[in-house]
Amino acid sequence: MSSQIREMKTRRKELMAQMEPNSIALLAAAPVKMRNADAEYPYRQSSDFYYLTGFAEADALLALIPGRKQGEVVLFCTEKNPEKELWHGRVMGPDAAIDELAVDDAYPIGDVDEILPGLIEGRDRVYYAMGKDDQFDDRVMNWVKVIRSKSKMGAHPPGEFMMLDHLLHELRLIKSSGEIKLMTQAAKISAEGHKRAMAVCQPGMHEYELEAELLHAFTRNGSRSPAYSSIVAAGDNACILHYTENTSEVKEGDLVLIDAGCEFGHYASDITRTFPASGKFSPEQKAIYEIVLKAQEAAIKAVEPGANWDAPHKASVKVITQGLVKLGLLKGKPAELIKKQAYRDFYMHRVGHWLGIDVHDVGDYKIDEKWRLLEPGMVTTIEPGIYISPDNTKVAKKWRGIGVRIEDDVLVTRKGHKILSTGIPKTVAEIETFMAKAVH
Repeated sequence: MSSQIREMKTRRKELMAQMEPNSIALLAAAPVKMRNADAEYPYRQSSDFYYLTGFAEADALLALIPGRKQGEVVLFCTEKNPEKELWHGRVMGPDAAIDELAVDDAYPIGDVDEILPGLIEGRDRVYYAMGKDDQFDDRVMNWVKVIRSKSKMGAHPPGEFMMLDHLLHELRLIKSSGEIKLMTQAAKISAEGHKRAMAVCQPGMHEYELEAELLHAFTRNGSRSPAYSSIVAAGDNACILHYTENTSEVKEGDLVLIDAGCEFGHYASDITRTFPASGKFSPEQKAIYEIVLKAQEAAIKAVEPGANWDAPHKASVKVITQGLVKLGLLKGKPAELIKKQAYRDFYMHRVGHWLGIDVHDVGDYKIDEKWRLLEPGMVTTIEPGIYISPDNTKVAKKWRGIGVRIEDDVLVTRKGHKILSTGIPKTVAEIETFMAKAVH
């Protein structure tokens, strides 16, 4: 049994230990999604399902039944069929799944409607992700109806339906050493893509050419896909937070903001760098960039065990507000401007988000309406930014159209923090030196 499967077996045990007595948890694999006509999008397993099984195939269902003598972990999956596999690729099959995934029992997915009501029957509670998948909601209710139809014969239908999300997502929030290794590798691969895009960039290229450099680096280093739609935003486009068209020409004097990260082993990276297309920052670009960099440094410093989730954001807001006042882009006393959230005209998002199997990973940010405390094993992005819209007539023209964001992936450790996304030029001097040495 591989270390990865041993870990997933442990996760299932930890989840079942938190479930109410006499209960069952049901998780469905992600459905196949059609792109157009009969062409499918590349399949990507449900993050929750993969976290507990390591199983990447569609048409599967997992049942966790703590205390069941015949076996607590039951998987339904596609049956082996050589003729179908010739067309659609190999599948694991129920027999192999028992050994390869360390489950107690496995059955063909075609038998699920026959078998599952019997697994639910007699259980007081059913845990599942209610309201997220209408088809699965209907299937669960149909299984319960089968049990209720036999109630006169003594069948015992469940009386409670409970959300699985909170229990499972709290487990996912704290990363193991194995998960951190995968995330570190994802960040390392992404760093190669960022450096390649920075090295080849020159005015006259198009944003999609830089995106191609990212994708090439991701794939050749073992990633099968980006973790999210890559943002390659030149000039004014950098002021659009979720710009993904990536079709514009990169012009002389533009800043280029690239927000891109690969997925490796189902784990995401999320990195942003901003650099001058020509290899040299203008005085205004440099001034804004250095404020954002100082804000990021202050926010990263605030990442430590016991700090509340909001501490890094507050640190970034303080630096950005003070910097904008110094440049004359905000007028007033920094403390009062922060209280009024005047900075939001330039910095309208929070400093980061959880990172893991999902790029915007699961986990509560507040507990009982209070910011939760950071704990070792949590991973967060730190990504402050300043965006001066080209339409902002409140500032001098020389500032308009400058958009800067700097983002890294940061692990909370026992003694403080560790930056996972290393090796990419980040200071003004590092970027300008790197680009000057690059061979186009």
